[in-house]
Parts: sequence; C-alpha cells; structure tokens
Amino acid sequence: MIKVRGELIRVLSAVEEKANELKMDGFEPDVVLFGKEAYEFLKAQVNEEFGGDEGVTEVSGFRISVVEELGKEAVVIDSKSLGLGMGGAKRFRVVD
Repeated sequence: MIKVRGELIRVLSAVEEKANELKMDGFEPDVVLFGKEAYEFLKAQVNEEFGGDEGVTEVSGFRISVVEELGKEAVVIDSKSLGLGMGGAKRFRVVD
C-alpha cells in the first residue's frame, strides 16, 4: 500500500509541476494526455488506493485523454493554445 501511495503521489506531483511550469509561461493547462501504458499504470494505482475498478477521468482537476502513441509518458497541455506557436505542453515519464 505504501509503495502504491508513493507512486500515485509521484504521478500527481509531476502533473502539478508541469501544470505550474505552463502557468508560469502564461498558459492555462486544462488536459493531461496519457499514453496507454501510462494511463493503465495510473488507473491501477488509483484503484489500488481507493478500491473499485473504474476508469480515471480527471487528475489534479485536469481532464484526461488517452493517446496510445505516448506509451509510458504523459503530456500536460493547454488545449486552447496548442499548435498556435511554441509552448503550451510539458511532457513527463509516468512508467520507468
């Protein structure tokens, strides 16, 4: 249980850190894109910690979308700014 909680805290902290970096750059993050493997890892951690077998639709107040090609990584994005220029996304590894 302690290892599960530690892994969940690590992922949540990474989401918050990347979101804060985007905010400091003037963006408004609103979505976290998880790779398939990263999402399955997060879901397993949440279900182990809180029970149940449900999907996860939100993390740290951000909507979750799964993008299979990201694999073991996730990206915090500002969906309104992405593609309009440089920035608007911060990527991190969920599963080592």
